[in-house]
Amino acid sequence: MEFVQGIRRLKLHAITGVRYDRQLVDGRQLFKLHRPGQQVRLEGLSFPVTIAWFYLKRDGDSKRSKRYVLSTRPLKACTIVWWGQHRWQIEGFFKTAKYRFGLHRFGQQTLLGLYRWLVLSLVAFILAHWGYLSMHTSTFPNWVVAARTVFEAALPQIAIALLIQQI
Repeated sequence: MEFVQGIRRLKLHAITGVRYDRQLVDGRQLFKLHRPGQQVRLEGLSFPVTIAWFYLKRDGDSKRSKRYVLSTRPLKACTIVWWGQHRWQIEGFFKTAKYRFGLHRFGQQTLLGLYRWLVLSLVAFILAHWGYLSMHTSTFPNWVVAARTVFEAALPQIAIALLIQQI
């Protein structure tokens, strides 16, 4: 709530995720709302916000999870949901970059080390994405399988290059 209040103090607007059990000033919780796009007052905020929700399906899960999104500006529910879904896609990218491509182990001390690490991570992501595209699937990417596909496709070329260097 401090973030949302800070955004309002700067005279800006935000669309951000919010927990399903956030309490309204009348004592109800968000999951008790029945109509998306309602303007409500959350506990701890002095101004109304607009609440909407959408269902997010994770890869491998058969059921969908309900995600709540709030807007500090009065918008239609479909607009809030559109921005909220894009927010989750962007967060998914950063989570993938962080944990699948090693950015969570970042410990470089110099600017040159930072550039090298970022370039290597970007190359790893692009190669894995290329492997995912070559699988011709419409499901969400499994980055381990995609990276293994690229590695297995490139393994013969790597072996030949190493043999040529030894000769």
